[in-house]
Amino acid sequence: MEPTQPPQPPEPGTPAAPGTPAPAAYPSPGPRPGAGPYGAPGPYGAPGPYAAPGPYTSPGMPYAGVPGPYGPYAPPRETTNGLAVGSLVSGIVCCLPPLGLVLGIFSLRQIKKRGQGGKGMAIAGVALSTLSTLLVLVGLVTGQIQDGFRAFGEGMREAASARMPMELRTGECFVDEAGQGDYTLGVRVVDCDQPHDGEITGRFEATGFDGWPGESELTALGEKRCETMAAAYTRDTWALTADTLSLYYTPDRRAWRTGEHRIACAVGGSERLTGSLRSDETTLDAGQLAFLGHVNPIEDALYAEPEEDPEDDLQANLAWAAEVHSAIDSARTGLGGRTWEPSRRTAVDGYRKSLDAASKQWAKLARAEDAAAFWAAYDRAWELVPDDASVEVRKALGLTHTPPGGAGEHGAV
Repeated sequence: MEPTQPPQPPEPGTPAAPGTPAPAAYPSPGPRPGAGPYGAPGPYGAPGPYAAPGPYTSPGMPYAGVPGPYGPYAPPRETTNGLAVGSLVSGIVCCLPPLGLVLGIFSLRQIKKRGQGGKGMAIAGVALSTLSTLLVLVGLVTGQIQDGFRAFGEGMREAASARMPMELRTGECFVDEAGQGDYTLGVRVVDCDQPHDGEITGRFEATGFDGWPGESELTALGEKRCETMAAAYTRDTWALTADTLSLYYTPDRRAWRTGEHRIACAVGGSERLTGSLRSDETTLDAGQLAFLGHVNPIEDALYAEPEEDPEDDLQANLAWAAEVHSAIDSARTGLGGRTWEPSRRTAVDGYRKSLDAASKQWAKLARAEDAAAFWAAYDRAWELVPDDASVEVRKALGLTHTPPGGAGEHGAV
């Protein structure tokens, strides 16, 4: 006989089966009489069911939890394709246009395959590079690219040939892009047969200054010394024009502090010149130099005429006439004391006879007693200046024989 199991009470909350008697209620045992305030231990009722242990909270944590998947996270950042950047840059700067086109095409393939960014840059690079490539092709067909490279090369050569005027040698011609009176950053040396702005006549060192002398001091020094150099460089004054100028280049304060104390002298004009103006011992023979050495002082004396009329300053005008007379007599003596080649002797003798007549009239002008007597001899004195005889002797000597202007006008600098 199998042992019978005592009936088990139903689990709490479970309805009893039909016909099953309800369990009897047992009163809870009370405290025993005479026990302390809490009562002495007594028999306990049968232990009831306990709830299954739940998850424990970590110390200090308000809630319990079960480890599970982490919360939301940021996906990896999308990278930009490097070829797309290169294509855009190549297209913008028009550097090797086909390169930007090739880079753009390859970058579009990589972007689609790798899921990268930069599609807009790649498309822009392809478009710009395509346009640049077309322009290059048009330029090659029409020859504009070749012209541009030639112009660029010429510009580079010009920039490389720029030099300061103080560095040029006597006789070198140059082009100066700076305006007259403006500071120059350098000049470009050219052949004197080409149009040029000036021709170096010499240079000298500005000495005698303990420090920076100032622009006005250097300007005055340049004007004085450069005019003397120009006169020695251009002996044949009839070869000059009315606007031929004596030029000079002085160092500024910064150049002076670096040790540049030279002043460069040159001759030029308001318009660019073609051909050299040089007529000195390097280009003239002994006979030409001798003639000009005696005749040029007459021209210099003539053009030192006072601005005041004899009514305002008679003594200044008489002194001027005396200087002209002295220069004429000096030329007569000098030309007569030289032995001339037979091909030139006749022309020189004819010129000396013209000087004889001019000498007498200028001596009379220099002895005028008053303004009226001065004016009475003035016009005749100018008429006897031997311009016609000068033309003949200059032809014989091989000098410039076209007068630069009317009587009493010349192009001396």
